[in-house]
Amino acid sequence: MRLIVTVCVAAMLSLAPAIAGTLLEPALHLPKAQSSVPRVAVTLDACSGDIDHRILDVIISENIPVTLFVTERWLLVNAETVAVLARRPDLFNIENHGRNHVPAVTGTEKPYGITPAGTLAAVDDEVLGGAQAIIASFGTKPGWFRGATALYTQDALDEIGRLGFRVAGFSLNADYGATASAAAAEAQIRKAKDGDVIIAHINQPKRAAGEGIARGLMELKRSGYQFVRLGDL
Repeated sequence: MRLIVTVCVAAMLSLAPAIAGTLLEPALHLPKAQSSVPRVAVTLDACSGDIDHRILDVIISENIPVTLFVTERWLLVNAETVAVLARRPDLFNIENHGRNHVPAVTGTEKPYGITPAGTLAAVDDEVLGGAQAIIASFGTKPGWFRGATALYTQDALDEIGRLGFRVAGFSLNADYGATASAAAAEAQIRKAKDGDVIIAHINQPKRAAGEGIARGLMELKRSGYQFVRLGDL
């Protein structure tokens, strides 16, 4: 079971207490646009593995500002892509996805079957290790954290806040962990409304979802959407 809690970035992060046997899945929305132009935040996770050039190349060619959540283990094996990202700070806001993609969950419950951090000390290592890797690679300090699986226990959320990070939830899941078909991923992105924070993955070049994400981003651009990076809020 999971408890979904909605957070507006214009307000202080406030989450309801966890219920025994549940995990929290914070939602995140942008403040309403001050004009008729719809605004969305595209957030792309790089958990491990490679880079999906279908998505990356569209971002660069179409000048679409995005927020990337990267892990240390992804950074360590993608030096060429890291150099590309570092050359375009106007497009890429680099934020913290942890050291080793370990869920920020205390106890023994395994979100999506993934072994959790287990203790607050391990949560600290995951969060601070990811932040240190970003500083080493880009010279910038992240302000947002998104844990592996985007599920948390309440004490882990409290600890992440104590460490000085805001938790990046989302309101629109575009690729369901990169398992969606190209058509389904594109259709999800086309559903985006003003204020949506979109989550997808940019580290799965061999999966069909990436093609749909790329097409969906181009469609939003053609439709006149404004793209907002979380780090600029």
